[in-house]
Amino acid sequence: MRILVLGGDGYCGWPTALYLSDRGHEIGIFDSFIRRTWDHELGVQTLTDIRPLHQRIAKWKEVSGKEIAVFPGDLTRYDHIERVLEEFRPDAVVHYAEQRSAPYSMIDREHAVFTQYNNVIGTLNLLFGIRDIVPDCHLVKLGTMGEYGTPNIDIEEGFIEIEHKGRRDRLPFPKQPGSFYHLTKVHDTNNIFFACKIWKIRATDLNQGVVYGTVTEQTMRDPVLVNRFDYDEVFGTALNRFCVQAVAGIPLTVYGKGGQTRGFIDIRDTVRCIEIACDNPPAPGEFRVFNQFTEQFNVKDLAEKVRSAAKKLGIEAEVKHYENPRIEAEEHYYNAANTKLIDLGLEPHYLDESLLDSLVNIALENKNRIDPNVILPRVTWARGRT
Repeated sequence: MRILVLGGDGYCGWPTALYLSDRGHEIGIFDSFIRRTWDHELGVQTLTDIRPLHQRIAKWKEVSGKEIAVFPGDLTRYDHIERVLEEFRPDAVVHYAEQRSAPYSMIDREHAVFTQYNNVIGTLNLLFGIRDIVPDCHLVKLGTMGEYGTPNIDIEEGFIEIEHKGRRDRLPFPKQPGSFYHLTKVHDTNNIFFACKIWKIRATDLNQGVVYGTVTEQTMRDPVLVNRFDYDEVFGTALNRFCVQAVAGIPLTVYGKGGQTRGFIDIRDTVRCIEIACDNPPAPGEFRVFNQFTEQFNVKDLAEKVRSAAKKLGIEAEVKHYENPRIEAEEHYYNAANTKLIDLGLEPHYLDESLLDSLVNIALENKNRIDPNVILPRVTWARGRT
């Protein structure tokens, strides 16, 4: 297939592009490179030394013999995505091209507005482009489990069967997003669902859990192909932050009580899920939702897992509870379904198997790049960035 990866220079997009290229697909990357700009804005850098995209693409061709086309562009500019769709004519579009940090969206009004505009308008432009230029194209959109929030019932995969006053229906699962970023994902879901109904677009919404890991089979072939490892308070995940803190001798920052529970997935499973979705497209007009995660953990569990893994390397890590900068339930029920991708052939990797090699050891190897000043939280949901 011809597969266009939007946001192909980013944390999920880059390994996805390499994986799909390695599997024999013709790949194009569309990216504005703004993710790198946000690092400069915030005064941070990814723990690993990522090279410019043109160097990564050249190295991939050298080690694999395969070419990847690059299309610089901004998805909020319709003429940009229109040009690429006309030229590349993809069979599938994998859409990662969004601002994906909840804290970034909560910094202040400007960052909230930017996040909403960038994500929602970009997706709308893409939907119109697919309708008018490549109507048979399959949209594979990265959503988030954060759309659901933490309801006191089991979370289904996108839809729920309900009975009300003697009548039954299958309706979209209620959404309780926890940030202006998560709200954009809900808006995307509604817009894509609507476009499928009225234009017969085919779309798969992948509600992904927290992704962890730095390496895939493809990125390990050369240091130039290395992936991002974000650990700062805005773009870093709790798991990445804990691994870096353990290595740097900084107490692990558990926010609040630490009972916040989420779904998690290895980056190697992320790229495989994308392939599964592309290989099994929905019918025209069908909007389907897969919950894309493999395990569930709370924050306290993650901290203990990192402390245990560090101890195997002779590192003694301390866990410390901090005032929670977010407004969220710190102890809650959480049980989400995730069977559809498993049924289609996903064979998961598990955190206990990869924590040392894919996280703690990567942090050790890049210890000299750790900046302890960017780890502690300064963005709060109530006051923005302090």
